[in-house]
Amino acid sequence: MIDKIVIANRGEIALRILRACQELGIKTVALHSDIDSNLKHVILADETVCIGPAPSPQSYLNIPSIISAAEITDATAIHPGYGFLAENADFAERVEQSGFIFIGPRAETIRLMGDKVSAIAAMKSAGVPCVPGSDGPLGDDDATNLRLAAEIGYPLIIKAAGGGGGRGMREVHSEAHLLNAISLTKTEAGTIFGNDMVYMEKFLMDPRHIEFQVLSDKHGNAIHLGERDCSMQRRHQKVVEEAPAPGITPEVRNRMGAVCADACRKIGYHGAGTFEFLYEKGEFYFIEMNTRIQVEHPVTEQVTRIDLIAEQIRIAAGEPLSIKQEDVVMHGHAIECRINAEDAETFMPSPGLISHYHAPGGVGIRVDSHIYSGYRVPPTYDSMICKLIAYGNDRASAIARMRTALNEIGIEGIKTNVALQQKIMDDTHFQTGGANIHYLEKKLGL
Repeated sequence: MIDKIVIANRGEIALRILRACQELGIKTVALHSDIDSNLKHVILADETVCIGPAPSPQSYLNIPSIISAAEITDATAIHPGYGFLAENADFAERVEQSGFIFIGPRAETIRLMGDKVSAIAAMKSAGVPCVPGSDGPLGDDDATNLRLAAEIGYPLIIKAAGGGGGRGMREVHSEAHLLNAISLTKTEAGTIFGNDMVYMEKFLMDPRHIEFQVLSDKHGNAIHLGERDCSMQRRHQKVVEEAPAPGITPEVRNRMGAVCADACRKIGYHGAGTFEFLYEKGEFYFIEMNTRIQVEHPVTEQVTRIDLIAEQIRIAAGEPLSIKQEDVVMHGHAIECRINAEDAETFMPSPGLISHYHAPGGVGIRVDSHIYSGYRVPPTYDSMICKLIAYGNDRASAIARMRTALNEIGIEGIKTNVALQQKIMDDTHFQTGGANIHYLEKKLGL
């Protein structure tokens, strides 16, 4: 059994991992940059190690420093959380080669699913429905690319094979703009991701973003924990997530979930993962798989009552899944609002000192956050400072509780996007359910 875990991350996910470890009786080592020594999980961990200065490449992305910290603390395993090195296959490989357990899938699986072209090929082979596209990387022959585009049909979207986080994508609505879009996307992909490979897909006009949570162990067992709707997005970044997805029937859920679980077995997946789909006119189309825990995992935990972080750790330790598919039952409805340190109108980051913080409470409210009164939000990292989750017996109840919680939360000294989240909860179309991925940007006039 794993007896000591290095938490190779920061913020609320690091605190979430620490709490799961404490419940399992596992000791923790909190890694931090020099400006993060006052983070809550650092204060609460059994041991701490400063791994470098504030810039991520010198600390949270510094693989030798992280491995060294695990060595000097006699740790057993390393949990990467999400972001930073969570989906870095080289990091996973270095962790295992250094004699530690990587709490996540194997390096080769991360590589397979981290490259969008190879991931689509693997999913097609596994019987997962995919968006019509080029079925491989685009070459340099303009005539071939124009012919492919005509066969798929406009509008199209050009995507970087190594892209993620909403970056490395460009819409194309006519043949006149295709070749320039391919060239620009390749250049950006090479600069941002170090891989200039791109491919094309049909651009769906009215899709929702639906994703399925899976758990798969090293003994051939794989299950799904239902779906989440993550369609409220701005610039391909999720703003609000919920589970289950409005309008998805139990029959459709079970069918698509079974497809995802079967794909896990076929590719030899180990750990927690998420299959992301575009959903339009009753059909699902695979877009990518996240080989890590998701920001929005709490909504699945609320409706299934299953601790995903604990399951991650047990799987990494070599244990079989503690639950079977028939044990997974959906209860009620959960909604998550991402609270960011940013201006609600301009979306400009707003780092600084939190002079006062009051967390909302009440029945069905969960707050995943690392902030406190007197905490200074650094300008160096992601602006998300809190995840506010509301649970109810049904969707209307969850929305009502979220509206109350948003009115009650108090964060002074910096700007936040609470006003935007209130606007979304009050929106009639959101309250009805089923909004597409373009709705929020159109509402905001972006």
